[in-house]
Amino acid sequence: MKQVVQNYKSGELALLDVPVPGCKPGGVLVRSAYSLISTGTELMKVSEAGMSMLGKARSRPDQVAKVVQSVAANGVPATYRKVMGKLDSYTPLGYSLCGVVEQVGPGIDDVKVGDLVACAGNEHALHAELNWVPKNLYARVPDGLAPRHAAFGTVGSIALQGVRRGEPQLGDVALVIGLGLIGQLVVQLLAASGVRVVGVDPDPVRCELAERLGAAACGDPSSAAVEAAVAELTGGHGVDQVYLAAGGGSNQPVELAARLCRDRGRVVDIGKCRLDLPWNAYYEKELDVRFSRSYGPGRYDPEYELQGRDYPIGYVRWTERRNLACFLDLIARGSVDVEPLVSHIADFDDAVETYQRLKDGDLKAVAVLFRYPEHAGEAEAPAVAVPAPRRSGQVATPARSAKAPVRLAFVGAGNYATSMLLPHLARREGVELSTVVTTTALSAANAKRKFGFAEATTDLDAVLGDKSIDAVFVVTRHSSHAELTRRALLAGKTVFVEKPLALTEDELGGVLAAVEESGNDRLQVGFNRRFAPLLQEARKQFGVRTGPASLRYLVNAGRLDHGSWYLQQGSEGSRFAGEGGHFIDTASWLLEADPVSVYATAASGNEDLQVVLRYPDGSNATISYVTTGAPGFPKETLDLVADGKVLRLDDFVRASVYSRKRWVSSRLPKARDKGQSAELAAFIKAVRTGGPMPVPLQSLVATTAATLAVQAGLAGGVPVTLARAR
Repeated sequence: MKQVVQNYKSGELALLDVPVPGCKPGGVLVRSAYSLISTGTELMKVSEAGMSMLGKARSRPDQVAKVVQSVAANGVPATYRKVMGKLDSYTPLGYSLCGVVEQVGPGIDDVKVGDLVACAGNEHALHAELNWVPKNLYARVPDGLAPRHAAFGTVGSIALQGVRRGEPQLGDVALVIGLGLIGQLVVQLLAASGVRVVGVDPDPVRCELAERLGAAACGDPSSAAVEAAVAELTGGHGVDQVYLAAGGGSNQPVELAARLCRDRGRVVDIGKCRLDLPWNAYYEKELDVRFSRSYGPGRYDPEYELQGRDYPIGYVRWTERRNLACFLDLIARGSVDVEPLVSHIADFDDAVETYQRLKDGDLKAVAVLFRYPEHAGEAEAPAVAVPAPRRSGQVATPARSAKAPVRLAFVGAGNYATSMLLPHLARREGVELSTVVTTTALSAANAKRKFGFAEATTDLDAVLGDKSIDAVFVVTRHSSHAELTRRALLAGKTVFVEKPLALTEDELGGVLAAVEESGNDRLQVGFNRRFAPLLQEARKQFGVRTGPASLRYLVNAGRLDHGSWYLQQGSEGSRFAGEGGHFIDTASWLLEADPVSVYATAASGNEDLQVVLRYPDGSNATISYVTTGAPGFPKETLDLVADGKVLRLDDFVRASVYSRKRWVSSRLPKARDKGQSAELAAFIKAVRTGGPMPVPLQSLVATTAATLAVQAGLAGGVPVTLARAR
């Protein structure tokens, strides 16, 4: 299928061939009929992509701050790879469309194949022939409403939420600053609510359009006519609400809002304009400044948007989805008229040219629609649900030619895969990147372009059934690791799964059952720190240990950004369950044994953990996993004490050993090699030669079991004894 994309680094726009997205549970696959270009938000994104690197940095100081933090935590090379990987990727455009349901995922019963729906979301309602849309981001289109009008649903919901934040009442007077697409819709919604509206925009054509659609008067922001109209309609008191629907770097909108608003009036920011509030003006009138967050309650909440958990109507009357349905109803009943806003309808095949005309100013428009081929729904059969692979029987390591490349498939192509794994594999001789599988079409296309995969698909079954593929990398979200690993093992593949291997004992049991059923134990978990060259050398310098050891590992994990999927503990497990295996594996490798018991305690009110591991020879390891530390402090520090010797690791930058003769490594100021490259080399060697896996299965299972025992220990308050692996 085709999708509109942009490379944020170069500014290139393209109509790209990408795989059809999979139809996951909790949503529907929708074939687009019309999608709407947001001439404000999208063109701002397109313009930013055309800036220099310095210009991009100036436009997004919030992202610059994140880069600085990443450099402190991960070093310059790793941060550079991550940042450039994100910039040099295709990103999607679009967030408002109407289309026909082509496939219904498990758990959906409110729509059926063939229904017309309006869809929302900058990750789900894209300018693409097909989109997967979760339940709370679509709404059925009322009978008789034209698809091109229903395509306004998301943008209309943004305007509607802004009006709700202003709390207008019958007889109020409102000022709308900015008469672009959002502003024109706000004008109509206010007029439909019994509010008299004055509009402000420097474009006389837009002012005239707003007056035709219900505004009492409109004019240029510097025009005396605007102030005169406000004075006449309000008896000189000022407007009850001001709606900021303008963009740009001028502070004029907020200054005008203060001048024309009444005492204790409300100022609602809907657009993205400069907000240097003149303190005296806002203080003297005691103005109430409010922000309107996109489509409404539920926005940016992954449990609402992705998991379909609705808010009870008795507590949250107007959610994203209910706003979307309400706006569609208003259009269907004639309370809002979007047809006069349609400046241009372009065929989807002309998408790149259309964007370029808008950017260059050749096409002056309030709203532009993409029209998709009328009979596209008959051109391609719906995707089918992926069945579980059949039992493969006993698996023998296949005989290989020494010169034959190792053919790899990746399931998942997120940030970690594209910044920490694929760059090492793409340049490794004797490796062929065969197929990348994702549920999101664009991420597969990006990985194929950047790393040279031969194929990109959303069909996992085809990959597992491809006998030419030697190994499968599972680099998806944590909740899917165990099931995907189980299926790949049953299909006879050698598997590299990024940590964690499992989030529950049942999941771990399922993986082990697959090993027993298939006879295939060719498994590696991404515990990379034991492969770090600096730590390897430090252990060598420490030498043979004869007595019990004490190990202290401080992990200054830091706080996560709001919205991170790591915070979805209900579906993705706790944060420690996700990454704690790294530190347990490192401790066990240094102590050359698997733990026999785990004791865990947590600080009150936060995620700080103390985990104590006991080992068969009396050694112990204490892992302090903290999220409340200073961001400038090193992320990982480790001390190993035994036999009158001390090994010290400082954040994979420097290591030292104190004994009869002190050893100190050279400092690595620009890089933190945490072992990914060496780990991948060992894995590829095992696949190529059929030799032992880099880490014994027993160790992988023991580390996973110890990680899972932390949660049980927290709940019980007593040490948890671990069963010894056979």
